[in-house]
Amino acid sequence: MITASATPPQNESGTPQRSVILASTSSYRRELLARLRIDFEVMSPHADETPMPGEAPAALALRLAKAKAMAVAQQHPEAIVIGSDQVADLHGRPLGKPGTHIKAVQQLQSMRGQTVTFQTAVAVVCLSTGFHEVDLAAVKVKFRALTDTEIENYLQAERPYDCAGSAKSEGLGIALLESIENDDPTALIGLPLIRTARMLRAAGTQLLA
Repeated sequence: MITASATPPQNESGTPQRSVILASTSSYRRELLARLRIDFEVMSPHADETPMPGEAPAALALRLAKAKAMAVAQQHPEAIVIGSDQVADLHGRPLGKPGTHIKAVQQLQSMRGQTVTFQTAVAVVCLSTGFHEVDLAAVKVKFRALTDTEIENYLQAERPYDCAGSAKSEGLGIALLESIENDDPTALIGLPLIRTARMLRAAGTQLLA
């Protein structure tokens, strides 16, 4: 939890701002949201992340972002809740977090020389005001024609088993790539801050105040 201010911040009308909750246990998303320099809490959403049969990667990311935000919002209806999810899209096939070394090897082998779209969805919800907005940031990533040795050396060095697509672009994973195409440099890390900041302002949270 980020430590709250002694005096609750107020919005332009002079009333206290609503608390903000990040519905995620991801350290990457927590570090990203902290860049906005707002007070927020972190809660686990306890959402089932199993894909539905035939569900497209973008649809999966959007559904899970909404589900995570709603799971926490139902417990804290007065708060502004942020949910997010990322799914790697390899020609329509969703790739989530590998979890194990073997699955990470398989993912990176399948992506070498390919363009993969990382679908990162964000949802902001406040049940007491009826605010509900969802958006999707798509990041196109071209992977190099990686050798098996490069894949193994990378995984041993960084162990990105909790990252969709088994690659951390903010770390050594950048060496796996040929190019990145996106409109929000934070989306690939796990939380599109440009979209998140816009939604938070729309929901009543002051930034740069």
